[in-house]
Amino acid sequence: MTFTKVLGGFCGALLIFLLGTWAAESLYRVGTYGEETAAYVIDTGEEEAAAETETADAEEVAEPETPFVQLVAQADASAGESVWRQCAACHAIEEERNGVGPHLNGLIGREIASIDGFRYSGALPEEGAWTWENLDPWLEAPREFASGTSMAYGGLADAEDRANLIAYLYSYTEGAELPEAEAAAAPAEEAPATEEAATEEAPAAEETEMAAVETETVTEEAATEEAATEETTDEAPAETEMAAAADDASGGGEMSEFAQAVANGDVDNGASVFRQCQACHVADQEQNRVGPHLVGIIGREIGSVEGFRYSGALPEGEWTVDEMNAWLEAPRDYAPGTTMAYAGLRDMQDRADLVAWLKSLEN
Repeated sequence: MTFTKVLGGFCGALLIFLLGTWAAESLYRVGTYGEETAAYVIDTGEEEAAAETETADAEEVAEPETPFVQLVAQADASAGESVWRQCAACHAIEEERNGVGPHLNGLIGREIASIDGFRYSGALPEEGAWTWENLDPWLEAPREFASGTSMAYGGLADAEDRANLIAYLYSYTEGAELPEAEAAAAPAEEAPATEEAATEEAPAAEETEMAAVETETVTEEAATEEAATEETTDEAPAETEMAAAADDASGGGEMSEFAQAVANGDVDNGASVFRQCQACHVADQEQNRVGPHLVGIIGREIGSVEGFRYSGALPEGEWTVDEMNAWLEAPRDYAPGTTMAYAGLRDMQDRADLVAWLKSLEN
């Protein structure tokens, strides 16, 4: 009897608990069902602004790109000269002298792969001449345009830079004329004879020489710093700078102006300057390319990388910041006989930043 009462009390309590739970859920809902909607919407203008932004973005995307012929017609040859510095390490333009790549004097209208004595690489067409139309795709992506080319240059992505460089090349071809602005604005009009001939040519035909233009561009600037790194003369300037470097290394004597500039150098800018050298040199691993690797260059014996064949008159001794300064500034004057076509890095701060960056890799 007692057990029955206890069981009945327990069941009654459970029933009351369940009924209480049901009543509470009916009065107070916990959680959400379906999509919530705010009772009061305050207009902050955010949705309208977002809509305007999307519309503006859509308009920008829809805006057509400027035709390349128009960029060429409006190109700035002086700006192209700055871009040319990437090519000067491998190519000569003021005289008919081959370097790592063929000379580019009188390039426009010249038959592709026609320089006697120069060995071209990559897939070159059997006939055709260089024009702005085939130089454009070659400069943009040499490896895609001329499969099999030995050039390490990745290409010039900016269309305006390519147009300016082409204008600069035109300035060194006697009688060559860029397309006129009217022809660029109305492509249907008659274009200069040079352009028409170029249009008919297959793009693959001209990639090789331009590949040479870009490959040798970066190659020679890379070569410059390579040579800057590995080649030095035994002339009087070399002796003077070596003596100063020796004083700095030994901790005695007054630090040179260039050494002070290196000590305060901008490593990030030095890394940017090194892009001119990376086609020929590697600084983060002991791997030789067109030039010797630059790992541990500061303090290394000159001309000491095994398996690499140096050119020019190299002195005995080791690379110091002042030795590199003289070499980077004027490679041909500092190391007579070098095969490098690079004219030198004129800005002292750029040279100091480059050396500071090379030294930073040793830490």
